[in-house]
Amino acid sequence: MPRTALRVRRWAAIAVLGGLLAGCATENADPDPREPAAAAGAGARTSTEVRPIEAATRITDAKGVTVSLPKPPEKIVCLVALCDDILVELGMTPTATNSQVLAHPKFLGKEEAAKIPVVPGGFLSPEVEAVLSHKPDLVIGLEDTHGKLAPALKGATTFWPVQPGSWQDSVGYLRDLAALTGRTAQGEKAEKAFRTRLAEAERRKSDRTALIIYGSDENFGVATPETDVAAGLFPKISHYPWKSRGVDGSYSLEEILARDVDVLFVETLSFGAPDGKLSDKLAKNPLWSRIPAVRNGKVIEVDSEVWAKGRGTRSLGLVLDEATAALR
Repeated sequence: MPRTALRVRRWAAIAVLGGLLAGCATENADPDPREPAAAAGAGARTSTEVRPIEAATRITDAKGVTVSLPKPPEKIVCLVALCDDILVELGMTPTATNSQVLAHPKFLGKEEAAKIPVVPGGFLSPEVEAVLSHKPDLVIGLEDTHGKLAPALKGATTFWPVQPGSWQDSVGYLRDLAALTGRTAQGEKAEKAFRTRLAEAERRKSDRTALIIYGSDENFGVATPETDVAAGLFPKISHYPWKSRGVDGSYSLEEILARDVDVLFVETLSFGAPDGKLSDKLAKNPLWSRIPAVRNGKVIEVDSEVWAKGRGTRSLGLVLDEATAALR
């Protein structure tokens, strides 16, 4: 396949995934400066200690974005699933959303999620008029996708552009929104629960080789710790020998076959109406059946709304639960 066509397809997949960004911490990276000191005798690299969260009307997030509000926000419109994830963790629901993650049974479930108004225009082009019709106190969107909406929202509401690149970023956004909403206890509880899950998963790290792939057809992509928040967890809980190659190239089935993948997680992306599972499409390639994970029945189709788009502590906690169960 020509490289230009491959680049177009890969960029389309990245857009649907919610604007993946490079720069996630890898297992061998220096400790994150936002991390508290490891608890004595914890035996895990991730600390379960949670610093107190103080209520505030003004915060500056880890990316240097300052958000200032006259009072705790009650009506929040979510243009990115991370926002929905955090609100559910804090015991809140969005005033409107364009994410489907709320329908997951570990979030609101289909019945309750159906009661939340949907912002028309989809993830890439949400309609400003529809957003403002809800008279939101705060709108949260992805910086590299929704930042273009900021001028149209200015003066009518406050826009907070977020850009998570690691689980530490996700925890930081949770803490910031907990401070702004005054739901500090809920924020601390959610952070504690996630840290505890991660520390336990690290303690029981598997020696199996894992892989996450995503896509809608045979032109699949590999989720790497540098470009995907969920994949950033995997070097901590398994053998995950996959590094980003930028937008100009990915891994071939031949290369994947050579790595003896034991457990394969598959995120099927839908560009419109669903048209089948990615794993079923890849099964048409004769190399697919030779991958150890395929031979041994360890190919797991996962919910892309949670694994690829959620990126908050609730979504990442579900990723940890499902991944560690499969890696045993």
